[in-house]
Amino acid sequence: MNYTYKTSGVCSRSINFDIEDGVLKNVSYEGGCNGNLKGIGKLVEGMKVDEVIKRLEGIKCGFKSTSCPDQLAKALKEIENSDNK
Repeated sequence: MNYTYKTSGVCSRSINFDIEDGVLKNVSYEGGCNGNLKGIGKLVEGMKVDEVIKRLEGIKCGFKSTSCPDQLAKALKEIENSDNK
């Protein structure tokens, strides 16, 4: 299933990704640090959603309370929580 998450508190505007059978695919960010965010997308490609959350949750960018990787973890947690209701 395809998802778009509107980010908050970071340079990127949104994150697009697919989840198939609990696995993250096709991660792309709109805006933000192009090379770094492409790299994150490639690194998490094919990983289980729970593992991505575990690795990326809580990462901060400079003095901000969040980061683009943390925003991806937040998006995935929101989806997990809505699926469990």
